[in-house]
Amino acid sequence: MKNHLSLYAWLFASAFLLAVNLFYYPKWKLPGTEATISWDVSGYYFYLPAIFIYKDLKKVGFLETIHQQYQPAGSPYQAFQHESGNFVMKYSAGMAVQYLPFFLTAHALAAPLGYPADGFSRPYQVAISLGSILVAILGLWFMRRILSTYFEDKIVAATLLIIALATNYLDYSAINGAMTHNYLFTLYALLIWATIQFYERPGYVKALAIGLLIGLAALTRPTEAIACIIPLLWGVGTNWQAKERLSFFVRHWKKLAVAAFACAAVGSIQLLYWKYVSGDWVVYSYQDQGFSWLKPHIRNGLFSYRAGWLMYTPVMVFALLGFITLIRIQRPLFWATFSFSLLFIYIAFAWDIWWYGGSLGQRSMVQAYAVLAFPLASFVDWAGRRAWTAYTFAVLCLFFTYANLWWTHQAHRGGLFASEQMNRPYFQRVFLRYHVPDDVRKLLDTNELFEGERKNVKLVKEENFESDSTAYNCPLPPIEGQHSLCLDAERQYSPPVEAPLSPTDGQWVRAEATFRCQFKEWNFWQMTQFIVRFVNGQEVVKERAIRVYRFLDSGEDKRLYIDSAFPDQAFDKVAVFFWNADGGKPIAVDELKIEVFEEQ
Repeated sequence: MKNHLSLYAWLFASAFLLAVNLFYYPKWKLPGTEATISWDVSGYYFYLPAIFIYKDLKKVGFLETIHQQYQPAGSPYQAFQHESGNFVMKYSAGMAVQYLPFFLTAHALAAPLGYPADGFSRPYQVAISLGSILVAILGLWFMRRILSTYFEDKIVAATLLIIALATNYLDYSAINGAMTHNYLFTLYALLIWATIQFYERPGYVKALAIGLLIGLAALTRPTEAIACIIPLLWGVGTNWQAKERLSFFVRHWKKLAVAAFACAAVGSIQLLYWKYVSGDWVVYSYQDQGFSWLKPHIRNGLFSYRAGWLMYTPVMVFALLGFITLIRIQRPLFWATFSFSLLFIYIAFAWDIWWYGGSLGQRSMVQAYAVLAFPLASFVDWAGRRAWTAYTFAVLCLFFTYANLWWTHQAHRGGLFASEQMNRPYFQRVFLRYHVPDDVRKLLDTNELFEGERKNVKLVKEENFESDSTAYNCPLPPIEGQHSLCLDAERQYSPPVEAPLSPTDGQWVRAEATFRCQFKEWNFWQMTQFIVRFVNGQEVVKERAIRVYRFLDSGEDKRLYIDSAFPDQAFDKVAVFFWNADGGKPIAVDELKIEVFEEQ
């Protein structure tokens, strides 16, 4: 049995991923932006219906119709109009190439099964979803194969389970597996396997495979061109080995040329596409998005509460520590894995949108786990050699696994993970809990939340907005009386409601008002804000705000409040106002009260 532990680990991990995909969160049968083919995935995928169904790769005229019918994203951002007048896909074509067999299968079955053969109906969603989970299972299989070359079976088994259960690989294989990261993980595992095979017995077919894999990875995400580090440095741990490798390259230069040609041939797919649709060989399709090469966001990318890699996947600290043991125990593996990982982290966090949209932790790191598995396995090997380190390591891994399962649940069904919005106060307040008071969501906007008993409560200002004439133009009826304050696309700010205040008047301010909306605003950047500001003369001393639509649903009236502690600096008044945050949905506000109080 001991010789098959890694096989059992692979079977368990594969079954677990499949169960999550089919039963826990089946994106393939969810609508709109929760569907498998939605958001970025729809952008990767649009090449296929454009070519095979609509025969419209230049104008992508079906884009608006698909968005209206299936609503795969908030807006049709997946393509932009080039100066040539044609539309260019934002994302490169690598994922479309990898989706192709699943797409063709769905397209052949859609009409016979009674579904529209339009590229987005149920068969296409199922095919891409199940195809992606098969890619994940294949990736774990080859991960087992390559790790088994260097480590004992039990070490391989533990490493597989850690990656599959204790990291965000779980989310980006079992649930969001149609994104690039799952596919790239498998490409990296295949690349390492092909590299090992090539150096054991060099051949043209193996060289061709290496070139095709690097080319496909770069076609998927251009920055993955750094994958060439792996075959170049694999097995080089000493100066003598470096010289031997150079000699090897000289002897086998024709095979290297085959690999380079294959890589360039795959990459030319994108160049040919750009030339066809725009007339230019190279188009920067990300437009205003780019890199800060001189100021990469390393600290935020690793440690921020918003989306820090090691905050949400802390088990990978062991992979980083594993480089220390790897250079001692498996030096020939060190330079390839360390150089790649260092450059990968630098590139990933040089990207200005370093939190990578709706990412659980750092999705940008997931594909690198195929390489980081080697230092991780090395650390597992080291930890298992002594009883006390083995038990300590096992307990920590179990805890990190539970935390990862909890985060994954909260990101999809639990609701406590707030993508792109996480911060330290909210993180600490919800971590490992399943139920928290609704008011805790205020911590996503402010770092202050009063949860005690109030004393010495004093009313300092009331406003019923009866003199506000904007109510006549508001599509919402007044909340109370004849008029309510109304904000919409044209009126973004309310006038401030001010009251004199000094530091001796109390410890906290509470502003409370009733809100009414017609339709809920889901884009948190455009949610109406309820703002409290402390002012000294003309100087703003302190400001706190909450987003109203976090608590307000369509057609609902709701009374909400925001608390803010007195600042340490001097102030002479408090001002309360409302901002529609560049949103267009009308919202009514009424019965504002401003109170001061002390802690019980």
